[in-house]
Amino acid sequence: MKLAIIGGGSWGTALAIVLAPRSKSLRLWAFEEDLVQRMQSTRENDIFLPGFKLPEPIEPTSDLRHALADADIVLGVMPSKHAHRLYREMLPHLHPSMIFVSATKGIEHNGLLRMSEVMTEVLRAKFEPRVTVLSGPSFAREVARGDPSAIVIASDDATAATHVQAAFSGPVFRLYTNSDPVGVEVGAALKNVIAISAGICHGLGLGNNTQAALITRGLAEITRLAVAMGGQPMTLSGLAGLGDLVLTCSGGLSRNRQVGIGLAEGRSLAEITGSMRMIAEGVETCDAAVTLSEKFNVDLPITRQMYAVLHGKKTPQQAIRELMDRSLKSE
Repeated sequence: MKLAIIGGGSWGTALAIVLAPRSKSLRLWAFEEDLVQRMQSTRENDIFLPGFKLPEPIEPTSDLRHALADADIVLGVMPSKHAHRLYREMLPHLHPSMIFVSATKGIEHNGLLRMSEVMTEVLRAKFEPRVTVLSGPSFAREVARGDPSAIVIASDDATAATHVQAAFSGPVFRLYTNSDPVGVEVGAALKNVIAISAGICHGLGLGNNTQAALITRGLAEITRLAVAMGGQPMTLSGLAGLGDLVLTCSGGLSRNRQVGIGLAEGRSLAEITGSMRMIAEGVETCDAAVTLSEKFNVDLPITRQMYAVLHGKKTPQQAIRELMDRSLKSE
């Protein structure tokens, strides 16, 4: 395949590394021109994924037109807040024969759109795109070093999903098709909010009982919202739901979990995010999730408490106490 990856962060770079052996050409676009120049000369992304060499045929570039030229598959891995703008900039260089893959985990705050909806909305100005969604439990560093990983490729277009599955799957990277992009994207986005909560629990020294309860009840509220938005409950029990949630809540490489640990230590959100080179999507997703809960009349108690903590309205300890003091009910 001829592959264009738009987004040179840790996840985009890791995907480039694992997909390089199956690509005839692979162009990795990054915004930072100085980083691209270093990647071209040293064959390493020294900012977002240091310690991993970029194999052939990866070609780093900061030119969107060049990155997209002749691509069969376009893989979007940009931060969610930049997705709308980037797809608009990409539009003149796209054509209907391409298959589009969204690997960005988040929800657009202003329009409350899932990332595949952002992509579709922009591209429909020119043609009806074939859009798929890539998600699942996958830390970038572990994918880059070749640890066996299993994730999901979801789409309403079964043919497009099967094509990407065949193109991307290999000895250490296995894709499962899924027909529920709504459930996959809601699970991918909201698990980051729950992971911040998990980091708070860890930072406060709370044990396994608390973590297990948080993950289980977090999955329940993610599922409620996904179903209200048109997703399927079974999706959330799979790789893109429970699998990704467990990984992000318990893994030391989770950026969102690190945000929670910092909050538990008494650091301000601005201080925590200002010290991070990469974006923790759960911070912005939390605001969108609260708005979605109101739009669809869905109860998201953990997410709402997380919103209050992130906005400085409650301490982590107050949020936990209020969750435990809620009225009793059946599971």
